[in-house]
Amino acid sequence: METGKVVVERGGGKSTANHCYSKYPFKFIIPNKVGPPQTDAVWIYTITYGGGIVSGDSIKCDNSVGDGCTTVLTTQASTKVYKSVESKCSEQVPEARIGSDALLAVIPDPVTCFSTAKYSQTQVFKVFPSSSLLIVDWITSGRYGRGEKWDVELYKSTNNIFLEADEPLFLDTILLEQGRYSSIAERMQDYQVIAMVILLGPKLKFIQDQIQENVKNLMSQQLRIPSGSSGRYGDIDDNPFFTRPSFLASCSVFGPKVDFFHMGVSFLAMVGSFYSQYSIGSVPRKFYFSACLIPLTNLQGFTSTIAVRVFY
Repeated sequence: METGKVVVERGGGKSTANHCYSKYPFKFIIPNKVGPPQTDAVWIYTITYGGGIVSGDSIKCDNSVGDGCTTVLTTQASTKVYKSVESKCSEQVPEARIGSDALLAVIPDPVTCFSTAKYSQTQVFKVFPSSSLLIVDWITSGRYGRGEKWDVELYKSTNNIFLEADEPLFLDTILLEQGRYSSIAERMQDYQVIAMVILLGPKLKFIQDQIQENVKNLMSQQLRIPSGSSGRYGDIDDNPFFTRPSFLASCSVFGPKVDFFHMGVSFLAMVGSFYSQYSIGSVPRKFYFSACLIPLTNLQGFTSTIAVRVFY
């Protein structure tokens, strides 16, 4: 049963939320005024009673963005996931339909899991060839100031995008799980954030070339082999000339009609995730995976570049 639902359609020449429903422990806040008077966008804030997601909570919501509409889905603060009680897992299952020539920006604050928390979310988006979609999906290492660093028991985040309802366009799962022989913290080392940003559709096309060029320039500097180094070192730890880069970045294009960028910000990629989610054999201990550069502080303003899987 749905915990919440919002329908945005054109009304009076602009984007308007004409249906909004929510029930405990979930709530939508839709302010009447956001930005200049000419701004044609519906801003939706999602909140939970008690300031976070409690063990065993199950939140399912449905959002519809009508043809030609613009909607921003965000939060007021980080999504806190409290510790698991009796091994119960908390879950969120948001779904969204983005109409033709419509834009949906999903730009929440990060998920912050308390020690021993178990959390799973599955986001499903249904788009048309002319739809535009921005997704930011990120998690911090936890309550770092209290000494909790990747103490979450289980974190799983799935993002699925389907073209015209049933054609898979993008399917992705991030899984972090405490292992028998190594913890998430050991695998993540000193990186404190994982994030992914998906940038899709014609209305966001204008920044794609800029991202590619920025990533190319940044990575050419980050991965430059210092002078004096040679290829005789077989392991990163043995090479005195190599220092761990502050970030890694990569861009990829997915889909026959839609451009997608996948990057990260100064992070180590999903080594822990891939150990559990995929059978890819042994991953080198110092293997650095895909990441992207993006000024995360600008995401809430929905003004700048992005696409990212992040570790920093």
